[in-house]
Amino acid sequence: MSMMRHRRDVQASLLMLGLKLPARLLAALRLERPFESRLERSLTSYSRSDEALARLKSSKPDAIVLTGPFQFEQPAVFSAAKALGIQVLAYIPSWDNISTKNRMVFNYDGYIVWNERAKCELRQFYPQTAQRPVYVIGAPQFDAVRREEFHVSREEFCASQGLDPALPIIVYAVGSPNFLKEHHGALHLAERIASGELGNVQLLVRPHPIHDNAEMRDLFAPFEPRVVLQQSPNAGKGVGERSQDESQMREWINTFRHADVVVNLSSTVTIDAAIFDRPVVNLDFDPQPGQPDQQLIKEINHEWTHFKPIAESGGVYLVNDFNEMVEAIKIYLVKPELHREERRWMVEHVCGYTDGKCGERMAEGILDFMAARKARV
Repeated sequence: MSMMRHRRDVQASLLMLGLKLPARLLAALRLERPFESRLERSLTSYSRSDEALARLKSSKPDAIVLTGPFQFEQPAVFSAAKALGIQVLAYIPSWDNISTKNRMVFNYDGYIVWNERAKCELRQFYPQTAQRPVYVIGAPQFDAVRREEFHVSREEFCASQGLDPALPIIVYAVGSPNFLKEHHGALHLAERIASGELGNVQLLVRPHPIHDNAEMRDLFAPFEPRVVLQQSPNAGKGVGERSQDESQMREWINTFRHADVVVNLSSTVTIDAAIFDRPVVNLDFDPQPGQPDQQLIKEINHEWTHFKPIAESGGVYLVNDFNEMVEAIKIYLVKPELHREERRWMVEHVCGYTDGKCGERMAEGILDFMAARKARV
């Protein structure tokens, strides 16, 4: 997969430069770096964001931390910073970004990553980073799960969701609809739970927090009260208008704290669940009618470098069809301790640190980056 991705990234860089050359040849000759350097010079030769340029001129920071180097908007901030000679530290905000997102166009002055594997991937896909500091800090967003002020009782959580605290809670966390049409899996499970096939249980369907547009309300309404669709105040808003306040953080954390089983398809919520030692059922098949993405899902679970170790760790129940999904849920409801050690390994593998102090390490990394910059000046 690494060589295929390398050729794809080279071809993308060449197309941005207006050049049509065989990516396979250039990748083999390792000539992509001169082209990418030329691309960076081209993209930073003009102002991509007048607002960013004006604000950086006014505030005059010694350095900035870029929290989304794969996003469309934030590289424009880098361009303005580079024009002003300001150092830029790029934070890679998730464990899969380096191996699954589009290529980073710019060569940043330093990097922050979750774990040692991400650091190795950074060195592999971006060899020039060998000359730049890379800080391994863990996953700062998971610090919040350790904070008691975000924890509520099962009774309080269930009251807020319309659930019965006395019944087992199965959470189906739906992924981004921009990637896979996974809601078919949740819908199938809702039908079987409503029919009583899994016994006296209830299902909480959690839409993807960024891509929730309330489009699933009508789908799951017929299965109430045994099936509840989690509601979001951000539903229908544009991505730039969405936010996450303390109430939403509390809902996110307690959704997984109080789940008895979590079902998903190759998502980071696998780690959310494992942090709380909650059993995870992971789909190894396409739940859509006709299964148009069956091969893709097999590749995600068994070839993609970020998720393959998780899928094959033994810490999740990999299921190949709907019947296996239902049986795995039943097994976990009876034996929630099953695969506990493997789940602990998954958390350590992805997060690196689980002490709730990743934010502190991030701050220390930024301070170290600043100190090194001052020493060079």
